[in-house]
Amino acid sequence: MKASRLLAYTAVAALVGAWGFTGAGTGQISQAAAAGQKVDDFELTDQNLLAHRLSRMADAKAIVIITQGDGCPVVRNNATAYNALKAAYASKGVEFFMLNSNSQDNREDILKEATDFHYDFPILQDTNQLVGEQLHLERTGEVIVIDPKSWNIVFRGPVDDRVTYERQKAKATKNYAAAALDQFLADRPVREARVAAPGCLINLLQANAQPAKISYAHDIAPMIQEKCVGCHQAGGIGPMTLTSYDQVKGQSLMIREVIRTRRMPPFHADPSIGKFHNDRSLSADQIKTLVHWIEAGSPRGDGADPLAAQTFHAAEWPLGTPDVVLDIPAYTIPANGIVDYQEPWAAMPAGYEGRWLRASTIKVDQRQGVHHVLTGYLDHIPTGPQTRGGGLGGPSVGGYAVGAESQIAPSDSGTPLTGRGAVGFQMHYTPFGKEAVDHTRLGLYFYDKDKTPTHVMHNSVIADPQIQIPPNNENWADVAYMTFPKDAILLSAFPHTHYRGRSSMLEIQYPDGRRQTLLAMPKYDFNWQGYYEFEKPIDVPAGSKLIAHFTYDNSKRNPMNPDPNRTVPWGDQSFDEMFYMAYEYQWKDETSTHRVDYDIALNNSRTFGLLDKNISGKIEAAELTGQLARLAPLFSMVDRNADGGLDETELAAAMGGAGGGRGPGRGAPSATAPAGTLSGRPQG
Repeated sequence: MKASRLLAYTAVAALVGAWGFTGAGTGQISQAAAAGQKVDDFELTDQNLLAHRLSRMADAKAIVIITQGDGCPVVRNNATAYNALKAAYASKGVEFFMLNSNSQDNREDILKEATDFHYDFPILQDTNQLVGEQLHLERTGEVIVIDPKSWNIVFRGPVDDRVTYERQKAKATKNYAAAALDQFLADRPVREARVAAPGCLINLLQANAQPAKISYAHDIAPMIQEKCVGCHQAGGIGPMTLTSYDQVKGQSLMIREVIRTRRMPPFHADPSIGKFHNDRSLSADQIKTLVHWIEAGSPRGDGADPLAAQTFHAAEWPLGTPDVVLDIPAYTIPANGIVDYQEPWAAMPAGYEGRWLRASTIKVDQRQGVHHVLTGYLDHIPTGPQTRGGGLGGPSVGGYAVGAESQIAPSDSGTPLTGRGAVGFQMHYTPFGKEAVDHTRLGLYFYDKDKTPTHVMHNSVIADPQIQIPPNNENWADVAYMTFPKDAILLSAFPHTHYRGRSSMLEIQYPDGRRQTLLAMPKYDFNWQGYYEFEKPIDVPAGSKLIAHFTYDNSKRNPMNPDPNRTVPWGDQSFDEMFYMAYEYQWKDETSTHRVDYDIALNNSRTFGLLDKNISGKIEAAELTGQLARLAPLFSMVDRNADGGLDETELAAAMGGAGGGRGPGRGAPSATAPAGTLSGRPQG
């Protein structure tokens, strides 16, 4: 035996010996897992914070899932074989994933393992082990082939016979997974559909433990009341009520499905990144308790029904009676077609000049027909009809998107309203099949007349209005940033795209170059939007960059995509797109009695940040896009220090020479959004 082969064999033998593996008991696959099992739909996040949903891959020829666990010597030793299998069959329409159902493995460790051992796969992290339970997983190193037409498992086994517990061969003599794929893709029966796969044991904690007795009265009903009833009650925005045992049991299979696919509750921040005041998600323990109760048949058990004993009805104003209610001029939504943005206005009553706003609620009348409402305080009362000409103007006094109808300022913070004025609105109406008249209202809540809060609220937005999303692209990525000129505190973030939005992430890069992820949305949901309010406000030292990332799915796999064959530009309507990360902040050295004016410098950093795609602090010739591409032939002239990139001063000088003397963020039409769209409020 060659020395290298002997060393490799000895290393594997030592590792598997350390794990206590033996040859006994490795040839068993549970009966439940071996009988052509059907796989239920699920959604999981990979090591790169991108969500994957099984049902979205219905157009694949086959789906391959390889069970993985950090530190498993069998999986590590088979990495080359797994990658070779993917290389051979991905071009034939087969989708490949790894699945980590180990309770002890976290995302950072999985990411490192993937890098160290060159796993060329999205590794889906099954944190709650619900997918592992439904697949009846026992060991890592198992290759599972799924038929997307029936969602049945057609093969379970090792990739080949090269690696076992006691030894490894120089070359495989049986390529089980490749043979199964060849036979399945040729529409022939898979001859060896079940083969025992060596690997490390997976401890499915709940499945391998004694079944706990879950009480509807003590465990399930309080959870439903806390997390679900707010929407799923009479007058709520949910499509059904969940205010009694009978209603919960009747919807139990649907509840299990929307939990497994992570459609509900509608809070899409990844739980491993940051903590948020307004977190509506279920905890890991709540998810497992609810799913296991449903899978046990949703037993009623003993005790009174805590839900049925109460009367639930959504309050007209969830924050209480407003100080001021403004009626937005009524609008007739047509049954079909596309409605241009409407911009009505409503005058503020006298007596609120100089008052500080602390909260607001927008009560939408026709929920199906109103996509969003944006507001802006005007320090004057417009002339002309109330149905047009308002515009967004000054600071926001509230906004609405599905699931986000109220806004509350942090403690001792607020927005000052100066002058006797009005509120301008931007109304995005979407026809829904029948004509309807909308009577939406805005409720405003003020501090008392003698109360002046200490802190002043500000908002802005990171945007890239130059986006051009190529057709038939499932995962197109873009990035942009803004640079803070002074010390600030970041309070919240509002990611916004349209139908093709797939995922979003917000990072901060500190002046010393360190980066921290603040918010990750592995799956962006156009139907549920709102601010993510940081539980602990984020310190933003002067010179820090706030970096927004978005990915887009402009492919036929996106069920919301109106046209995957179209190059998609920025646009107000939902069939176009946006790259839009709104955020709220405060300047550290500002108080209500000591106002500062740093916002201009912050907003002027927007143009540089949308061009500098590699976040190098320099804009290279290839990064000059849109109308700024006209500077590319003159690059050597405008690059005054000849370092191969334009800094902010050089870009400002170049834009001033080419665009009438206007600095970054103020002039170049291709690098700034249409008027009024970069005011810190979500659009479209």
